[in-house]
Amino acid sequence: MLKQNLQQKIFQKISPLQIQTIKLLELPLIQLEQRIKKELEENPILEEDDTKNIEEQPGEVVDSNEGELSLADYMTDDDTPNYKTMINNNPRDEHKEYSTMSNSEGLQQLLDEQLAFQDLDEREQTLASFIIGSIDNDGYLRRNLLSITDDIAFKIGIESTVKELEEILKIVQTFDPPGVGARTLKECLLIQLRNKEQTKEIKTAELILEDCFDDFSKKHFSKIMLKLEIDEDLLKDAVREILKLNPKPGTGYENIFVEQAQQIIPDFILEYKNGKLELTLNSYNIPELRLNKDYANMVNNYSSKRKLSQEDKDTINFVKHKIDSARWFIDSIKQRHETLLNTMYAIMDFQVEYFKTGDENDLRPMILRDIAYETGLDISTVSRVVNSKYVQCDWGIFPLKFFFSEGIQSDAGEEVSTREVKNIILECIENEDKQNPLKDDEIKEILKTKGYSLARRTIAKYREKLNIPVARMRREI
Repeated sequence: MLKQNLQQKIFQKISPLQIQTIKLLELPLIQLEQRIKKELEENPILEEDDTKNIEEQPGEVVDSNEGELSLADYMTDDDTPNYKTMINNNPRDEHKEYSTMSNSEGLQQLLDEQLAFQDLDEREQTLASFIIGSIDNDGYLRRNLLSITDDIAFKIGIESTVKELEEILKIVQTFDPPGVGARTLKECLLIQLRNKEQTKEIKTAELILEDCFDDFSKKHFSKIMLKLEIDEDLLKDAVREILKLNPKPGTGYENIFVEQAQQIIPDFILEYKNGKLELTLNSYNIPELRLNKDYANMVNNYSSKRKLSQEDKDTINFVKHKIDSARWFIDSIKQRHETLLNTMYAIMDFQVEYFKTGDENDLRPMILRDIAYETGLDISTVSRVVNSKYVQCDWGIFPLKFFFSEGIQSDAGEEVSTREVKNIILECIENEDKQNPLKDDEIKEILKTKGYSLARRTIAKYREKLNIPVARMRREI
């Protein structure tokens, strides 16, 4: 006998519009431009609108096609979505100057060019090229030669030996940048030293690396002087030569091939004019979007027929689906812009003193929850807005994450940003006696005199976030 049961369940469903808005919210400006171009290619209903008047206000929804669509119970008369996504009134082809980062050529290409000038036969050229291809972006050959011989046999059908590859690697290690092709840090530094004029200091530096590398890495200088029987002055000169070397010779030659420099495009422009802060959402290359009225008219024409074939019905359903998709996309772009502006306005109000002065000491403690409370948004939404977004102000271009920091309370009861404490720690370490660097307990006492009572482990945590090593590793001779 079958039993019937009633169950009540609650499901949380996210609409397609919400899903699309969330995805668009995470995108920085350049990726948003690419996403819009892709949508324009895939959806024939969506098109760029180049007919808008330049005097229209930023963010205004323009309904130039009102009345064009009359699909009953499908689209509302007053919501034809022609959304002006151009936030600034700058011409489309006007590009501002922003920060750029680029690498002109890759490390592997540089090494291959030098290989072409070596007096090697075809087999040696092939093996050398394979070794070069195994060098990473830091300039190191981190794979052992035995494994490389197996790869060479499997991939290009050449039987080779470790000894043969060792000889070819020595040739590669003579290439620029000096130190390239090394298998360890010690070998990298030694290669660079052997390329220098062999002065007394350079020879001593080689001995330090060859015979006392562990003591050198741990800064046990007294052990080095005792072992090599050298005085402190010679040790200082030798260590100074070592510190001039590049531990990552491949840095700056990353294998990045682009036609133009990779740019950081700010999502917001914040200017301080006439005693007021003015915020705009940067439009860059974001086009204006609207629905293609020809397709809408086509649906109207099909709908006016008394009898529709199956093919006509399929066509109407296809176009309706694309119209829905286009509407969702335009509404998502609109909602993205509104969310970004609301969030940035909240950050601006919170950090108004910093945006006026540019002094980091004016930055207030601020966390995601603060902005979520001010905007009424969920913390996860604020996190998506902040991620990979930049603002250009009078003091430079900054990631939005820069303005967030936790707060601590001073002895006077005033809440200050942890960034201020970190700056004090940094200043203490920059001005310390390098032969007797400050320990965390000593930094703790300095902070206490300035009104900040912190635990030693908190000092250590802030120091590590600043990428500052412990006192022993900062000691110099």
